[in-house]
Amino acid sequence: MKTERLHVFTPILAACCLTVAGWWAVSCKTDRQSSEPSAPYDEYASVVDTSAYFLDICVDSLDVSHHTIHSGENLSLIFHRLGLSPSRTDSIIKVAGSLLDPKKIRAGNRYYTLTMRDEEAQPMFVVFAKTLTDHVVIDLSPPVGAYPYQKEVALRQSYLDGSVKSSLWTEIRNRGVDPVLAVHLSDVYAWQIDFFAIQPEDSFQVFYTEAFIDSVTSTGILSVDGALFIQAGRPYLAIPFMQDSVREFFDEEGQSLRKAFLKAPLDFFRITSRFTHSRFHPVLKRYRAHHGVDYAAPTGTPVKTIGDGRVVARGFESGGGGNYLKIQHNATYTTSYMHLSRFAAGTGVGAHVRQGEVIGYVGSTGLSTGAHLDFRVYRNGQAIDPLKMESPPSHPVRPALRDSFERVRLQLTDRLRASGGMCDTATLSVESNNNN
Repeated sequence: MKTERLHVFTPILAACCLTVAGWWAVSCKTDRQSSEPSAPYDEYASVVDTSAYFLDICVDSLDVSHHTIHSGENLSLIFHRLGLSPSRTDSIIKVAGSLLDPKKIRAGNRYYTLTMRDEEAQPMFVVFAKTLTDHVVIDLSPPVGAYPYQKEVALRQSYLDGSVKSSLWTEIRNRGVDPVLAVHLSDVYAWQIDFFAIQPEDSFQVFYTEAFIDSVTSTGILSVDGALFIQAGRPYLAIPFMQDSVREFFDEEGQSLRKAFLKAPLDFFRITSRFTHSRFHPVLKRYRAHHGVDYAAPTGTPVKTIGDGRVVARGFESGGGGNYLKIQHNATYTTSYMHLSRFAAGTGVGAHVRQGEVIGYVGSTGLSTGAHLDFRVYRNGQAIDPLKMESPPSHPVRPALRDSFERVRLQLTDRLRASGGMCDTATLSVESNNNN
């Protein structure tokens, strides 16, 4: 795995950056470096080194301790254990009420106490962590005050390449990278690549942006910033480009990767039965047509509609399909989702759904021997093989933007080549074919 830092981000990456609020600093040493990072949470379990800062609070003479909120605890109990009187606790809760809703205090959340190093060990600050970045600081010095604090978020662009030995998720996780990157890639290539048919010789290169706090704690992968995936020897280039104020991915010819339908209605699970005119039914014990594709997945796995449309049927089919839902996408195509354990909210007959929206959850209702989704596609009322369905591309790069797109394409292919990953030969092939 190779990684690289980008010191200059494009406007696209900047737009992905998490908003960081202004600083509310407590005055301390005047020679503090503004770029000094905060230490990770767990390093504040006891005493903090002199001249250190915690959330912009100088802790030269303070001990910083972290605590975990336990089941049944609330703000009143927490402040009582800190030695605060009921009347003072009440005033603190009133002051912090607009920032810290007592009803949203959850077991497992963290809070921090900043205490004077003296015999009385009086707490000077209490800090509640709402998320990894969002905090509420309560200053107990009279008069009591409270203010929000957001940790600074740093963006880091990294690079990863490799061959897929078993699954994309497993390959990325084994490289020490957040496997959610596999979900991002599946979203980018949802219309081109069948992730159920990954072969050992398939390979990939990807640039991606991840957000960090305290320089080491990841808050998640924000975006894919360019990729090349090779499946069955065919290269698929994904070029990010802004058109009509929307960031989309295009191939090397400027055709959008987004098509009318997704390749599959759920992610990263196994096909157990394909489209056929004669299949031995495991329950009925006889041969009959199976005009769909069965995806084995755990009960409760979210099922997504493969395209925009309107729900035209929903109910229970005791003779086979169990809980099922049908969506009409246009005058030509309709899709059906069967054996669902339950339906998603807002999917009644007549409801409009958007591509990728969760419409139900995998189950084993009806004539079924185990949890799976029976997915079917109808064209002009006739069942067709979902795995062989073709879908026209959406809007390509407009002629007025072709020069700008070409610069982005060349920049990405140059960087992929320079990275020297598993897909280097294919990268050169893609660029050469385009130039010819």
